[in-house]
Amino acid sequence: MITLYSSLNRILRRMFLFRKGYNCTISHKILLSLLVLIVCESSVFAQDPALRDTVDRNPALRDSEKQNKYNFSQFGRETVDFLIKPTKWDGTDWLRLGVISGATFLSMQADQPIRDAVLKDRRYYYSVPIEGARMYGELYSPVVFFVGFATHSLITNDISTRKIAYEIGQASLYTGAITLMLKTAIGRSRPYMDEGRSMYRPFSSFLDKYHALPGGHTATAFVISTVLSRNVEPTWLKVLMYLPAVITPISRVYQDQHWTSDNVLGGALGYFVATWVVDQHEQKESRVHVSSLFPLTISVALN
Repeated sequence: MITLYSSLNRILRRMFLFRKGYNCTISHKILLSLLVLIVCESSVFAQDPALRDTVDRNPALRDSEKQNKYNFSQFGRETVDFLIKPTKWDGTDWLRLGVISGATFLSMQADQPIRDAVLKDRRYYYSVPIEGARMYGELYSPVVFFVGFATHSLITNDISTRKIAYEIGQASLYTGAITLMLKTAIGRSRPYMDEGRSMYRPFSSFLDKYHALPGGHTATAFVISTVLSRNVEPTWLKVLMYLPAVITPISRVYQDQHWTSDNVLGGALGYFVATWVVDQHEQKESRVHVSSLFPLTISVALN
């Protein structure tokens, strides 16, 4: 472990991932620890007896392992399915979209009061939890996870870590594309611009300062956490996987990069896209189904 840590430390010192100054040292240590964790974690995911037993006892998961190759051909087929999915939405999907839209709108009403409260204390701007959560949602974060799990899979020929690498990469690409399109189309001003929560410049600027909604870091964080949570046992570990994803939006608001509502939409986007991706490989259908919106009719599968 010491040798691995030292080797990664030398590699990171040659990388240009960090800003100069105090927070550079913090970022360096956090990412280094993350890399070591992923390398060690890959073995845990692959060798966990409970996880292996769950797969062995579940016919759907056993069939999933046989049917999924996690290659470019499968990625192409599933991407087409993802693109045409909105044309096949049912009542459940439209209800989900309505709830997300409503939650985003309602949280917008609290955007300015929350920002005012947060700006009163800036002492923890470069603290480990805040910087660590920011890094968890950076663009390179899913790349780090993908490389870590993919490398383990190539070395050990383990299908479970290959599945995780594939799903993180796939869900991150889908979420990133949607997030970028929405950011450009909506054009919401970031809070540090001091233009207010209602300033929008749709399609008029490709500048990052008008890319507040939805929150990209939060979307990425929920993609990673959702994929990891869906691939582990027991329940307490599934819950634990969401801890960094929950702290990420707090970090973004605290560092004045996003409004609260940006993160509500970003988190929902990352969660539901990642859930869809994992469902494709586990052949799981939603237990809750809306058969009619007017009147609202909801059925829940109990078996």
